[in-house]
Amino acid sequence: MPLALTHRHIEVFRAVMTVGSVTSAAQLLFTSQPTVSRELARMESLLGYTLFDRAPGRLRPTARALALFDEVQRVYQGLDQVVARAQALGRAEDESLRVLTLPALAHALLPQASADWLSTHPLARLTLTPQESPLLEEWMAAQRFDLGLSEVTANVAGTRSETLAELDEVCVLPAGHRLLERRVLTPADFEGERFVSLAVDDPYRRQFDAVFATAGVQRRLQLETHSAIAVCALVQQGLGIALVNPLTARACAGPGLHLRPFSVSVPFRIQALWPMHRPAHALAGDFIAAVKRALAPVADAY
Repeated sequence: MPLALTHRHIEVFRAVMTVGSVTSAAQLLFTSQPTVSRELARMESLLGYTLFDRAPGRLRPTARALALFDEVQRVYQGLDQVVARAQALGRAEDESLRVLTLPALAHALLPQASADWLSTHPLARLTLTPQESPLLEEWMAAQRFDLGLSEVTANVAGTRSETLAELDEVCVLPAGHRLLERRVLTPADFEGERFVSLAVDDPYRRQFDAVFATAGVQRRLQLETHSAIAVCALVQQGLGIALVNPLTARACAGPGLHLRPFSVSVPFRIQALWPMHRPAHALAGDFIAAVKRALAPVADAY
């Protein structure tokens, strides 16, 4: 037959171990001294061993009592953590926001948006997880994150979307390039130029190739990479010119990398993905507002 110990026995034992006497434990528990003594005696009877060596006016815990108290303390510390977490969940400022985002946005957009958001929610916690398509869409459909930021325009199962911005891809050129004399570049300006391409399976690569094919322009395609950041780094080294999204271009711009508008519109769309089967996060709307503020100067420039 299992022991008939109760939470009350453990509570009395913990109180006596904490304050060191039956009298003080009774005061702590708002009960009488005889009640505490009776509960301790009952607990020892159920356990089959002595917890305290008794002397006039005091109790001395045995080795078994000390070992048991260590275990009781670990349990109560865990309960304290549960209570603290339960209370924190009632305060939005203590919440943790998990955002899934394309790597390009994590690099070029979200640092500024995150700083803005955290300035008004200084106690909140933010997790940014970069992921490429199609895994980004799969993870959002699985309701694994509070919010998603993507370029994808197709519907993602289990989510609703909100378009945050529609910008145009821009030209990036290295310092000293002859085409920097032009304010806007056309497809014809790329004739014979060494061009740094995105990977062949990238949807923007396919759009760029279609634009130049329609214009009958032949570029020198010697370099390609999967990352817009890598494209900018290669251009900065003077290895060619390219087209990339305006956020990455602005983030990488400097003395060795310059931007110019492209005469043909190749849209770069940014959208928020909200999970439909996950409880709405109290601070997600504020985060999107911060993203929109970070996007505003880019939209105005292009």
